[in-house]
Amino acid sequence: MKKTGVILFPLFSEYELTVALSILKQGNHPITTIGITSDMIRGESDLKCVADCTIYDADIESLDSILIPGCMDISTLFDNEDLVSFIKRCAEYNKELIIAAISSSPYLLARAGILENRKYTTGINEEDRKQLGIFNEDNYCNDLVVQDGNLLTARGRGFTEFGNKLGHLLNLDFNSDWYTGKP
Repeated sequence: MKKTGVILFPLFSEYELTVALSILKQGNHPITTIGITSDMIRGESDLKCVADCTIYDADIESLDSILIPGCMDISTLFDNEDLVSFIKRCAEYNKELIIAAISSSPYLLARAGILENRKYTTGINEEDRKQLGIFNEDNYCNDLVVQDGNLLTARGRGFTEFGNKLGHLLNLDFNSDWYTGKP
């Protein structure tokens, strides 16, 4: 069975992954954590993680999707060419790969050229997007969650809807009411 690769990097936002990870577990969909290093990686809330593999030795053939959290400080994503190359390599290897990026992580997709002709959203405000100079503003949507084919993007506060959409994209059997507060 194919897996979801969960990308981990220093100061990743744990909360943005919570619903998506719960839905993947509820739907019996396996995950593998993929770090930018084999060393311990500390999230923005100080959760310490050791990834199953790294971006240098991950088996991209085993992936049907990648899940990329954002971070509070986008500068932690700057100058990480190896991570951008890994994401690009995954997308080029499998054109059907589901790519789910939330909050600031669409920055990585823009750097990898994945957002050029795709609708997207991000937690990065317009002024900062323009200053970064890598986003196609014509394709930006102000929605909380945006799906364009196999690409799923969201702003950080849309983590519940983001997780639900990912579960639906993967055709998982799960109870979305667990996350909406409905009885």
